[in-house]
Amino acid sequence: MKGFVQAIEDGEKGMIFRNSVFLPFHLELFSVWIGKEMSLLAVPDLLTDFCQGNDQVAVREGEQYTNIVFRKGGDIRKELGRSKGHIILHAAEKGSDIFNEENRHYIKICFTDRHVIEFEMVDDPFYL
Repeated sequence: MKGFVQAIEDGEKGMIFRNSVFLPFHLELFSVWIGKEMSLLAVPDLLTDFCQGNDQVAVREGEQYTNIVFRKGGDIRKELGRSKGHIILHAAEKGSDIFNEENRHYIKICFTDRHVIEFEMVDDPFYL
């Protein structure tokens, strides 16, 4: 399976159903930001606990995908779609040296009109 950098460059797309995001790649996930574009004072939620049994997010890997389930979320596409917000993943390629800063990236999840999501690599999640 190719890494997420190559998958994003190739324009591969993912899916979203209610509170569940499907990514067409594997990754080493460090943190997730969920930001709402409601005001300049809005602070994104930062999720870092991906351990089994946490009450916020669950991560599972299929053979060809990664699934992230936001347990406390409703329909994410309705809550964040149509430029109402965004999700940022801080991650490294699966199997890479996570201690090398060059291997860590920020991935912005972009919502479309349907259940399809697109991805964009961003340099700094605080300047979108």
